[in-house]
Amino acid sequence: MTERILDVVPPRAEPASPPATPAPPVRYPRVRLRWAITALLVVVACVAPFQLAPFRVFQLTMVLVYALALLGLNLLVGHAGQISLGHGAFFAIGAYTSAVMLEHWDAPYLLTLPAAMLVTFGVGFGLGVPALRLRGLYLALVTMTIAIFLVPLLKRFESVTGGSMGLTLSRPRPPAWTGLAEDQWLYFLALAVTAACGVAVWCLLRSRVGRALHALRDNETAAEVMGVRLSRYKTLAFAWSAMLAGAAGAVNTWVIAFVSPDSFTATLSIMLLAGIVVGGLGSTFGPLLGGAFVLFVPTLAQGVNQAAPGVVFGVLLILIMYVAPTGLAGLAGRAGRFAIQLRRKK
Repeated sequence: MTERILDVVPPRAEPASPPATPAPPVRYPRVRLRWAITALLVVVACVAPFQLAPFRVFQLTMVLVYALALLGLNLLVGHAGQISLGHGAFFAIGAYTSAVMLEHWDAPYLLTLPAAMLVTFGVGFGLGVPALRLRGLYLALVTMTIAIFLVPLLKRFESVTGGSMGLTLSRPRPPAWTGLAEDQWLYFLALAVTAACGVAVWCLLRSRVGRALHALRDNETAAEVMGVRLSRYKTLAFAWSAMLAGAAGAVNTWVIAFVSPDSFTATLSIMLLAGIVVGGLGSTFGPLLGGAFVLFVPTLAQGVNQAAPGVVFGVLLILIMYVAPTGLAGLAGRAGRFAIQLRRKK
């Protein structure tokens, strides 16, 4: 009888084990490496103007100016997938907006920066309308036409733009309380504007807008099916990109203290596009590396062969793209990943 009862009574269930505690998220080494590089660059950027000669400080300032222009071009080409050969025109519009306000209106130079950004935002928004129906080489030709057309237009309105002679201005003087020299003050102005715009773009790309731009770049049809409004984001991408190029033009006016139509030919637009491709499309540090390329490589080519600097420049460009097909930022990223793998093996 006892055996029958034992056969009927089910065995006692084992107590359930407590749920496993999820492992804490492991930070990816690449993220830590990127933040370490950023912190190092910030330290170097703050110390450099006190350790270098004035001419070297001027060169670093121009690298920051070009990096700011390439930041906008990277937003348009690298993240939104739209090609532009007219960013030299936006650069010129921002420069002339600042110069005209300083020369004819005697405006404070800091006030010319938001004015230049606002004007170029409007121009870029208007240029974004043709981008709704054009893409690829057709869009590149339309934007390049703007860069070609702008130079004779600036020469025509001589009473405002100074014509072919341009406008000569005075540089912003540093406040007495800073204790900085003129070149150092201009450097920190350029650094502050570039850093602020870089942080704004970084936050933008990590928002819903950034995801929409990436979807637009990867596949327009799929992005539209997912609910991305192509017309809205294409025009906004052009407007934001032009606005950053206009900001770079305004800072360039402060640094150079001179504007002339011949300084903003179509060659500048081509150089900017080449700079962002060499720096690294869609990368974080691509605009900074591209700015250094735009400033130093033409000078290097001129020093190697004064008779044909364009040939030397072309050869250097081909060599860089052969060694780093994803840009200098991609080459640095591969080197960093290789260093991390070596560290893990040890």
